[in-house]
Amino acid sequence: MNYHSPVLLKESVDALAIKQDGVYVDVTFGGGGHSREILSRLGVEGRLFGFDQDPDALENVIDDSRFTLIPENFRYISRFLRFHGVRKVDGVLADLGVSSHQFDEAERGFSIRFDGDLDMRMNQKSKISAKEIIANYSEEKLAEILFLYGELRNSRNIAKTIVEKREQEKIETSFQLKEALRRFLPKAKEHKILAQIFQAIRIEVNEELDVLKEFLQQMPNLLKEEGRLSVISYHSLEDRLVKRFIRTGLFSGEPEKDFFGNTSEPLQKVGKLIVPTPQEINTNNRARSAKLRIATIKK
Repeated sequence: MNYHSPVLLKESVDALAIKQDGVYVDVTFGGGGHSREILSRLGVEGRLFGFDQDPDALENVIDDSRFTLIPENFRYISRFLRFHGVRKVDGVLADLGVSSHQFDEAERGFSIRFDGDLDMRMNQKSKISAKEIIANYSEEKLAEILFLYGELRNSRNIAKTIVEKREQEKIETSFQLKEALRRFLPKAKEHKILAQIFQAIRIEVNEELDVLKEFLQQMPNLLKEEGRLSVISYHSLEDRLVKRFIRTGLFSGEPEKDFFGNTSEPLQKVGKLIVPTPQEINTNNRARSAKLRIATIKK
């Protein structure tokens, strides 16, 4: 399986401040790059759990008695760790977004570069694919996801065009969708706008923001005292949720104050925002939008 080198590999694993006998979780196992790096720093008593709902990731299972791969969505992290007898962990790493492997497999439908079925499911057992969304969502619902998840200002016109075109013929592949929306894709901005459209559909297919919220809400109870959370995000919607949750323990609004005007946020940030170096961006284009945020349990 073609998985590229993980983005911010050293920085994101350094962020975990690994203890040799600690228990850690890599919730986005993928090609196993982060997991191998974590295992290289663990002692014989250490344990590492990986999560990945993509069946392709099973081909990368690491043969190491300290490692367990859980083939599930990381929104269920606490439930499945409890099944393995684990209630608290020393650190959790999440590298959000689509893996290079998923982008490079045309038939998965994630990429704007290849023609393939409009699929975009990270979990191949999921019922709703991109094809169903394009074929069945109302104009209003399409406009909503394009605006919220793709941050497209002309989302209503794009949605209207999709509905008009699908009445003439089915839109079932990446290139058919691209062709249907040709008038919204000026040469200079074609790649950027298409990426926003595909991002919006992919987030809806995989409920990515809901998954991220559910995952983050479990961190205060899952992390041990001084436990670390290391999260790499790739677009502003994810990063905003991570930043806000670390800062306030909420995704919207402000935390309530007690009688003395104090708030009780469960996490506190560690260090500053980390972004890839120009050298890393040069060697791995996927790194250009990556942002790493680190948190720990508030004392």
